[in-house]
Amino acid sequence: MRFDAEDISAYGTAARAHFFVALEQPGPWGRDAATQSHLPVAVGSSLSEACAARGGRLTLLRRPGRHADEHHPGGHAAYLAWAGVDPWLLEVRLDDPATLLEVDLDALARGDRAAVTASLPGLAPAAPVLLVCTNGRRDVCCAVRGRPVALDAAALVPGRVWEASHTGGHRFAPTGVLLPHGATFARLAAPLCAEILAAAETGTLPAGVSGPRHDRGRSTLEPGAQAAEAHVRHVVDERSLTALTTALLSTDAIGAAGLAGADGDGGDGGDHLHHGEHVDFLVTHRDGRAWRVGCMQSSRGPLSESCGKAPVPVAVWHVLHCELVSV
Repeated sequence: MRFDAEDISAYGTAARAHFFVALEQPGPWGRDAATQSHLPVAVGSSLSEACAARGGRLTLLRRPGRHADEHHPGGHAAYLAWAGVDPWLLEVRLDDPATLLEVDLDALARGDRAAVTASLPGLAPAAPVLLVCTNGRRDVCCAVRGRPVALDAAALVPGRVWEASHTGGHRFAPTGVLLPHGATFARLAAPLCAEILAAAETGTLPAGVSGPRHDRGRSTLEPGAQAAEAHVRHVVDERSLTALTTALLSTDAIGAAGLAGADGDGGDGGDHLHHGEHVDFLVTHRDGRAWRVGCMQSSRGPLSESCGKAPVPVAVWHVLHCELVSV
C-alpha cells in the first residue's frame, strides 16, 4: 500500500523546536540515536534530556557516504542553531563530544548568541545547513529514500548537507530541516536540496518548496500555526524566511483524539473529515499586511504511516479560510 499519496498535505507537521544541537557521530544509529550509537550513552542522554527540557532538539549527524561507519579526520562537527526571531547558526569542531555539555543551553534556549559563544571556545558563524533524515532504525523509509537524496545533494553542495538521526514526519520521506531557521520539508530530491541551500544564503526559500507538497512548516510554531503560515507563504509567494509571524487568535475545540502524529510525525490531508479543532490565527507580514487564517485538524485514513507499518488514522491540518484584515 502506498503511504505517500500525492494529495496528502504536509502542512503543520514540523517537529517542534526553538533551538537545535546537532552533533556529528559516525556509525550506526538505533531508534534512539542519542543513546544507541557510538556516542557515549551518558553524553547522549544528558544532551538529549537537557535540550528537550528547554524546548530544543538534539540531532546526530553523519556525512553522506556509502557506509554509515565512515570516519573522517578532524573530530566531530557540531552546530548550535537558534530558530526564533533573528535565527543564527554557530559551528565548532570537537575532539570529545562531551565538550558540548559545557554549552550554556539556557542561553541557547533564549537566543542569547553572545552568551552561547562565550560558553564554548571555538564557536564561529556558519552558513545554513540541511539535515536529511536517514535513520533506518527509526523508520526504514528514511534510510531507503533519505540516504540516496542526502548523498546526491552533498555532491551538489559539499559540506552543507548532513544525514540526520530524526526529523519526524517519516511518511513524507525524504524529509529535511534547514538550520538555523527550523524550516522543515517533505518529499525532498537532491536538486531541491541544492535550491533550498542556495536560497538560504539570502534568508529566503525557493519557489519550489512552497505549498502543501513540500512545506511542513517552521519548527518554532505549533502545528496549526505552521499550517496557517505555510498557506499564507504559498498564496502570496513570500520567499523570505523571516517576513511572517503567526499568533493564535481563537480556538473552537471540537475534539481530536486517537490521531497519529505525535512528535511532528503526523500530518496528511484528504476528503474524509472527522472531528477536529477549528483554530484562527493571525499571520502578519513585516510590511504591515495581515491575514486571518482559519484551520481545522481532522483525520484521514486509515493510511500506512510508513514502509511496512499497519494503516492507522492520521492527522491533517486543513485551511478553511484566509482573509486579508486590518490591524
